Amino acid sequence: MNVLLIGSGGREHALAWKLAQSPALTKLYAAPGNPGIAHYAECVDIQANDHRGLIDFCLRNSVEFVVVGPEAPLVGGLSDNLRTMGIAVFGPGRDAAQLEGSKGFTKDLCRREKIPTAGYVRVESIDGARAALSDFGLPVVIKADGLAAGKGVTIAFSPEEAEEAVAALFSNRRGEAVIEEFLTGEEASLFVLTDGTTILPFGSAQDHKRVGDGDTGPNTGGMGAYSPAPVLSPALEQQAIDEIIRPTVEALARIGSPYSGVLYCGLMLTKTGPKLIEYNVRFGDPECQVLMMRLEDDLLDLMLATAKGELGGRAAPTFSSETALTVVMAARGYPGTPETGGAIAGIDAAEANGARVFQAGTAEADGKLIANGGRVLNVTALGGSVAEAQRHAYAAIERVDFPTGFCRSDIGWREIEREQA
Repeated sequence: MNVLLIGSGGREHALAWKLAQSPALTKLYAAPGNPGIAHYAECVDIQANDHRGLIDFCLRNSVEFVVVGPEAPLVGGLSDNLRTMGIAVFGPGRDAAQLEGSKGFTKDLCRREKIPTAGYVRVESIDGARAALSDFGLPVVIKADGLAAGKGVTIAFSPEEAEEAVAALFSNRRGEAVIEEFLTGEEASLFVLTDGTTILPFGSAQDHKRVGDGDTGPNTGGMGAYSPAPVLSPALEQQAIDEIIRPTVEALARIGSPYSGVLYCGLMLTKTGPKLIEYNVRFGDPECQVLMMRLEDDLLDLMLATAKGELGGRAAPTFSSETALTVVMAARGYPGTPETGGAIAGIDAAEANGARVFQAGTAEADGKLIANGGRVLNVTALGGSVAEAQRHAYAAIERVDFPTGFCRSDIGWREIEREQA
């Protein structure tokens, strides 16, 4: 089977690595891909938002199945367009992808279906936002309604921070925002595969959003992650599926927009149980990297069963009992303006003891690997505990030669403290 993978980041490198292990795969293409993905796929220079170009490529190259990595093409309706042309695809259609594309859509669905989540108000202007802020205490959460690459959320701890956040959201555009109550607890991510009817658990993870050690500094797209997340016990996982995910999947099916693909559920584990923070309609990044390191089943087979509506009767996917931990090596300046062009070497040495270095923001220049984005590498390793996986990952980082890069030194710190207590 010929397969096309859409995307160019570390998530897609991890997916390409896993898809390439399937005996059902004949040829893997990636659009546009990156130098790491090129080890497993033929990269083609078509951007993820070029729906017509992607469909034409599929038809010319007998591509039978498309895996969509990033969220923007899904929200833009790429899956619908592919299905219209008779091409199977892993990823929800435009209507179901509103779960990530519109915070307001998701919050309204939660209200209708009585899904536990933070209290909220939708606003459409800066004056409306200012008025709504008076209904919430501090801290307060302010979210852009649409896609924001994981950076459209502000937790304001003072009136001045709240004012600055709403001013920034409405300064250059007409749009909407969601203002939410601040939830207290620990965050965890739960993943499921669903074909619109059947729901199969697909692992858990915890990530680190802040750029600095100790979870300090500005938010990023993610500086590291580990899987599984022990804080999300089997009982809490089942509660989240029963009270949050299943009602969501059933509601979408009921309105004629069945969800097909992976559903990423960001949870806050409060004293009264799990509450939904947000949904993502694709694998997280860098959570995908640790999930793929642990997955023992055939990823392509699972994705095809999802796309064909054939998950019913299947057992939940099998994962390694080991912990996987990934550390993001970012370019100097991130999450502001990253310094691009920095030389990268030592990846083979880093992988010599079983670690994997998934490439995110990389490019090739004069036959050499260079940084070409904010988050550049995802150094990922397995271990019998979070502490052991962390040691293995940082040992691999020591072998990477990336002078203009940096990383946090404490990925997994919270769980390691619990392990050592």
